[in-house]
Amino acid sequence: MPTTDSCQCRDIQHLMQGASHFKQRFYSQDPELMRQLVEQGQSPVTLVISCSDSRVDPALLTNAKPGELFTVRNVSNIVPPYGPSANFHGTSSAIEFAVRDLQVPNIIVLGHGRCGGIQALLSTLSGNDMQRDFIADWVSIAMDACRQFVGDPDNPGSQKEISIDLLREHQDLVERASVQGSLRNLMTYPWLRARVDAGNLQLHGWWFDLESGDLWTTTPESPTLLLPVI
Repeated sequence: MPTTDSCQCRDIQHLMQGASHFKQRFYSQDPELMRQLVEQGQSPVTLVISCSDSRVDPALLTNAKPGELFTVRNVSNIVPPYGPSANFHGTSSAIEFAVRDLQVPNIIVLGHGRCGGIQALLSTLSGNDMQRDFIADWVSIAMDACRQFVGDPDNPGSQKEISIDLLREHQDLVERASVQGSLRNLMTYPWLRARVDAGNLQLHGWWFDLESGDLWTTTPESPTLLLPVI
């Protein structure tokens, strides 16, 4: 084991300083908020299912305060379809707790540009085997997002499938379609769908453009990919 002196790890002292600033801001300057969260428990208005990517933090992006967001993050902000089993279900269990216990009124699936997980999926479909233990199987849940069609100019009225090579050049199309796929998968959870049908829960799809800072949105009912809002 390397000693502390010889370790080449990057310094995290600034993160400890950030924790100190957090304590100063919310425990010294706004103690009532934290007291309520401790004594009354959490009651978030939104479940956010976002990517683990370090560049896209839901709380920073939305300027949310403690207690506002219940967040689950995974590679490529993927929602697996409903399927109880003896396997481990981290994302599904977070969805279940947020919907059935916390009864959040909103769910946001938050995707983003330059997503490494979607890039890995497209690379795998191009024939490049990924030498990893878990990622390839996980991102394969979003496989349908890679099947996209455009009008065929040689056959009016018909469509042709977009090639994987072209999708790799326009990865954002797959990232956005994957958000919509996750919205569809959410509706396979029976107790979640029941709340949507009753008008007690709304689903939202967001895609954050990492290059421009623009946020695009969609809903499960939208026939288009995503619409820019800011």
